[in-house]
Amino acid sequence: MFPSMDESRVLQLFKENGAFLEGHFQLSSGLHSPNYMQSAKILQYPVLAAELGINLAKKFSGIDVVLSPALGGIIIGHEVARALNVRFLFCEREDNIFRLRRGFEIHPGEQVLVIEDVVTTGRSTKETIAVAEEAGGKISGVGCIVNRSNADPDFPGTFQYLLKLPLTNYQPSVCSLCQQQIPLVKPGSRKL
Repeated sequence: MFPSMDESRVLQLFKENGAFLEGHFQLSSGLHSPNYMQSAKILQYPVLAAELGINLAKKFSGIDVVLSPALGGIIIGHEVARALNVRFLFCEREDNIFRLRRGFEIHPGEQVLVIEDVVTTGRSTKETIAVAEEAGGKISGVGCIVNRSNADPDFPGTFQYLLKLPLTNYQPSVCSLCQQQIPLVKPGSRKL
């Protein structure tokens, strides 16, 4: 249905849909950056979400369930699960800790694929992995649309992505954008 995507096609989608933002951003990790990948701007279009999900799903096999962190991973996780024809679950923060809610269950021994929209430090992804492992799931792999990390995070299983785009990140204490007094924007969903 959809042709295979290369990295230039993914980056083109972000730019064409106003999802590659430039300015001064506080990332979910707490880091600051002159760039933000707002994947929700692409995932709002079901046909583009399906294209990304199918192409990411092609990188995995032998999966029983897809698990994503709320909020950013929900749409792409669902699309990957649809393409793999497996169950889709998401975990949510409760008292600032990711948990399975809504009656969701991972059964002991199930092969779990964790899907995220964008990975920078991998913090949310690692927290999601912990939820799956605590339930007895086995992590087969981790996937995302954009890997913006400078060094791939250490995840169990295979780590796959559609676009590798290491972008500049700053610790807030040494952020040149803060020093220039450029207004800080926090577009992510995590409350820091």
